Formats: sequence, structure tokens, C-alpha cells
Amino acid sequence: MELRSKVLVANSQGLHARPCHAVVSTALRYQSDLRINFDGRSVNGKSILELMTLNAACGSELELCARGADAKPLIEEVAALFQDRFGERE
Repeated sequence: MELRSKVLVANSQGLHARPCHAVVSTALRYQSDLRINFDGRSVNGKSILELMTLNAACGSELELCARGADAKPLIEEVAALFQDRFGERE
């Protein structure tokens, strides 16, 4: 199964180390693959180094693409991180 979802980077600091760590930590709990697409690039959502290279600032729209048996809960949990602004309130 493959699922896609668009998410918005809403935290003021953008996709810095802590949010990247949250995405990767979440994704690693699932068997499905996670790709994150932004600005013509696609990176492995289970690699903090690759994810950080996106340099996605506040207001950036990313596409999550999960493929595998548990793609639905994976994409839902990762999307929830973005919706919650990674717990950042500024």
C-alpha cells in the first residue's frame, strides 16, 4: 500500500534538528518506507541527515509518501507531528 499526504511546516524554526529527530524516531517504529518530498527533492524519512538537507523553513509544504503494510498509521502519526508544530508554540 502507498499513501501520500501533504503537510505544512508551521513551527517558526522550520525543520531543524529536533523536528527531524521526531520524524525519524516515529518513522523507525514502522516497517513501511517513508519518503519526504520538497522542492523537487525526495529524501528518506528514516534518515535524520537526509531530512535535514531539505532545509524546509516555516511555511514550506512537504509531501509524505509511505509505502508498506503499516503505511496508514505511519503517515497519520508523522502528519500529526507537523499539525502539532512539533510541540513548538512560537
